Amino acid sequence: MANQNNNKGGQQQDVNQLLKVRREKLQNLQEAGKDPFQITKYNVTHHSSDVKELYNAHEAEILGDRKAPDVEGLDDAAKREVINNDYNERREIMDAKPIEVSIAGRMMFKRVMGKASFCNIQDLKGNIQVYVARDNVGEDSYADFKKSDIGDIYGVKGFAFRTKTGEISIHAEEITLLSKSLQILPEKFHGLTDTDTRYRQRYVDLIMNQESKEVFIKRSQILKEIRSFLAGRDFMEVETPMLVSNAGGAAARPFETHYNALNEDVKLRISLELYLKRLIVGGLERVYEIGRVFRNEGVDTRHNPEFTLMELYQAYTDYEGMMELTESMFRYLAEKVCGSTKISYNGVEIDLGKPFARMTMIDAIKKYAGVDFDQVPDDAAAKKLADEHHIEYEERHKKGDIVNLFFEEYCEKELIQPTFIMDHPIEISPLTKKKPSDPTKVERFELFCNTWEMCNAYSELNDPIDQRERFAAQDANAAAGDDEAEHTDEDFLNALEIGMPPTGGIGYGIDRLVMLLTDSQAIRDVLLFPTMKTLGGVKSENGVKDKEVSTPNSEPEKIDFSKVKIEPLFEEDVDFDTFSKSDFRAVKVKECVAVPKSKKLLQFTLDDGTGTDRTILSGIHAYYEPEELVGKTLIAITNLPPRAMMGIDSCGMLLSAVHEEEGEEKLHLLMVDDHIPAGAKLY
Repeated sequence: MANQNNNKGGQQQDVNQLLKVRREKLQNLQEAGKDPFQITKYNVTHHSSDVKELYNAHEAEILGDRKAPDVEGLDDAAKREVINNDYNERREIMDAKPIEVSIAGRMMFKRVMGKASFCNIQDLKGNIQVYVARDNVGEDSYADFKKSDIGDIYGVKGFAFRTKTGEISIHAEEITLLSKSLQILPEKFHGLTDTDTRYRQRYVDLIMNQESKEVFIKRSQILKEIRSFLAGRDFMEVETPMLVSNAGGAAARPFETHYNALNEDVKLRISLELYLKRLIVGGLERVYEIGRVFRNEGVDTRHNPEFTLMELYQAYTDYEGMMELTESMFRYLAEKVCGSTKISYNGVEIDLGKPFARMTMIDAIKKYAGVDFDQVPDDAAAKKLADEHHIEYEERHKKGDIVNLFFEEYCEKELIQPTFIMDHPIEISPLTKKKPSDPTKVERFELFCNTWEMCNAYSELNDPIDQRERFAAQDANAAAGDDEAEHTDEDFLNALEIGMPPTGGIGYGIDRLVMLLTDSQAIRDVLLFPTMKTLGGVKSENGVKDKEVSTPNSEPEKIDFSKVKIEPLFEEDVDFDTFSKSDFRAVKVKECVAVPKSKKLLQFTLDDGTGTDRTILSGIHAYYEPEELVGKTLIAITNLPPRAMMGIDSCGMLLSAVHEEEGEEKLHLLMVDDHIPAGAKLY
């Protein structure tokens, strides 16, 4: 152990020394009047890929008819001579009509070879090799270049050429240090693989991982093509308030803040709906908005508390019109962004070219759960069915809520190919028109693809009397403890009383759409700066230490356990023999996600040493975000009988320590040294 600690200390010392050297190099440049940070601009004429495309075209035009030399029958030395002579002749012809370029980017590789060197410059569109020779750039400039570091940003002027190995490169005639990198990039071969660091320091991720950069370039393209598609259908893009007094339009808990100038509490919007409908009332017949919305909920692979939503509303159509628009737009985006209506997600082909399947929610449950809710007479009978199928519900829930719970449990996981799920229960659709043929249902659909809900659409409710009654029902739900219920919006009701035409409306989660079209496994992979829990002792945004030089922290986080008491696990009258039968084991967290529809539960996938994954649910989401627990070693009781929670069997119990601090309950999971193997028994 002593040797290991000494090695860690040596590595940390080496890092600090390297960082110190970089600052000394900058100081020397500044003292020599060559401060790169005083440069304000650089004339860039091409990107790396442009240079390669131009050179290939130029070469084809000038040397298109030139044949490769015939070296058949020659010995190796003669072959080399013929090939070398041919290369020199080609270079002479091409260099007579050079392609002059000026590029700029980050140096990712450098190889110094005496009077000439090679480096690799990375820019927005890729990377390109640069040949830097002392005789071409000058002795002073070359001497400075030899002292440069990986990560420095350079401007390069010169001409394109092809090396003997066939690589299109730039022959530098002038190089300019534009910015000195004072930090050390991750080692290029391994790249930046730690997901937490990738999300917290996205700027490093974009430098080191080309595939990550390509996802965000494609995200921008998706947004551009959405706007192009809607412009072709005469939609107008608008903007509506983010700070609102009544956060409506969705079932979600809002973030709350205070507006100092007006001395009023306000909320961050959870939806775009109610303001866009006001614009339909005002006569703007086709409107849409792409914007951030904020929902005070947990983080998992498909949810982030702030995300990008697009909502659009079209007068004089209904949810059937929204289905046509949605199907057409998804097909259009796949062709424009992916080049085909057949896409692949996680190895599964999804065909957006075929007509999308259509199924009512009742029929889907009948197909996948074998229950026909059209034959269920009332709330009590629905709850009895839920009990029989081990589906948890709340006392306030009605038949329509139970229908939705059955759908989530049995149907969503089956919907891989694009499928419109239609005609939802009225209880879960407070802003939607009733079906004339069945007033217990509404004209609503959700598009499911890859088991995900991709969008949500209505024939919009435009009856102000009916809407007031629906709001009243939502107010009652809020009074009964539903903190995601909507509240009556009097100004919106006034707008409806002015008169809103028949309207179709729809909302799309842009981040989930980007995940689908880029084959990304988590929402954080498509958000440039996802929400992350603040780390102790760091700036909240990015996890960068507030020091002049950041160094790795090799010491474990210290937690004050002076006020901690172990939470009672059993009733006081449990005898010692019974207690001793509890099997306490070390378990390692392989995966951790928030349980959908639950504000408290986290679902753990654990390695308990048996070779079979163990699932345990724990109501600790108020204290931990899922991603910070992955890889940790915890303590669990592993011989408890399975307990159904939110329709998931929880096979065991994770142990926590709880204490009170400043009048609030605090909780810490019991975490142990990672050297303890999974399955180790505690005595």
